[in-house]
Amino acid sequence: MSYTEQDILFMRRAVDIAKKGIGFVNPNPMVGCVVVKDDVIISEGYHELYGGFHAERNALTNNEADFNGATLYVTLEPCCHHGKTPPCTDIIIEKGISKVFVGILDPNPLVDRKGISILRDAGIEVVTGVLEDEIKELNKVFLKYIKTRRPYVLMKTAMTLDGKIASHIGDSKWITNVKSRQLVHKLRSEMMGVVVGIGTVTADDPMLNCRLERQQATDNRRQPIRIIVDTKASIPLESQIVKTAKDYRTILAIGNSTANSQSSTVEMLKSFNVEILCCEEKNGHVDINDLMVKLGEMGIDSLLLEGGSTLNATFLDAGCVDEIYAFIAPKIIGGQDSKSPVGGKGIDLMSDAIMLKDIKIEQFDNDILIKCRV
Repeated sequence: MSYTEQDILFMRRAVDIAKKGIGFVNPNPMVGCVVVKDDVIISEGYHELYGGFHAERNALTNNEADFNGATLYVTLEPCCHHGKTPPCTDIIIEKGISKVFVGILDPNPLVDRKGISILRDAGIEVVTGVLEDEIKELNKVFLKYIKTRRPYVLMKTAMTLDGKIASHIGDSKWITNVKSRQLVHKLRSEMMGVVVGIGTVTADDPMLNCRLERQQATDNRRQPIRIIVDTKASIPLESQIVKTAKDYRTILAIGNSTANSQSSTVEMLKSFNVEILCCEEKNGHVDINDLMVKLGEMGIDSLLLEGGSTLNATFLDAGCVDEIYAFIAPKIIGGQDSKSPVGGKGIDLMSDAIMLKDIKIEQFDNDILIKCRV
């Protein structure tokens, strides 16, 4: 089955409104829906909030239009099971929709083509694959999480032109400009968690919250869950992370051995509202793969990795990084003791280097941003 340029335009509108759910629907996908009759959009809706109605049900209930014989464009295959909300296939059939255009199939085992089959069995024509690549990119976090139950990891680095993340005495404020840093806060608002190691907490005493200016009173973007990898539970009680744990959800990932030997420290941290996550250890440190499994089990679908060189290397060595955002500022600071974005032992041969793909380059005033997939 084929589709026209007009169908693409309607689906693109569905994609545009789906983006309104960024940062609000995790670990669900971002979904938009447009209903068309006589070549005119008569209703639209999107998945607004985790636990709320899906895009199709919002589009088909937000006005009193006559939907009989209308065409529905939706970015993701309609669900056909009872979850937090009723099946979307039911209301599509009930409202008399005659044709449905679907962007991508839902890999969720509870759906996975069953929604399309139900609609077709009800006599509704279904066309799939409209703007498929674009919609997959929009929902890259969901597509990984629903298949693997592990978070999508975006590693963010900021370095000078000579590849340094701090001076030889550890100063790093600020490498990049205001516009670059605003994008980082936008990423914090979109990802469920932000991860750093204990070294970053000790050196910088960060807050790791999202500090976007509110554009309007209703823009209550979710703050990221702060996740600190701290094998020995050595985080200072006077750190901003601990002192603000009652205001921002905070998880401290520690080693199993520490949980037993540092019980008094762990109990003190809990009194500050810090959640303790005990992980398996590898070479005396938190096993990153075990951490990913446990965070996935907690429903955390995405992480912004803002670690230092040690944690970045550990995540890369564990094969847990999906995408990299590398900011490069037009500055040179030098110093053989100045750290680079990725530490660790490193490779022996250039042929063993981690290969990157899908390279995209953007510019924020004088800063350069390189986006790539691992």
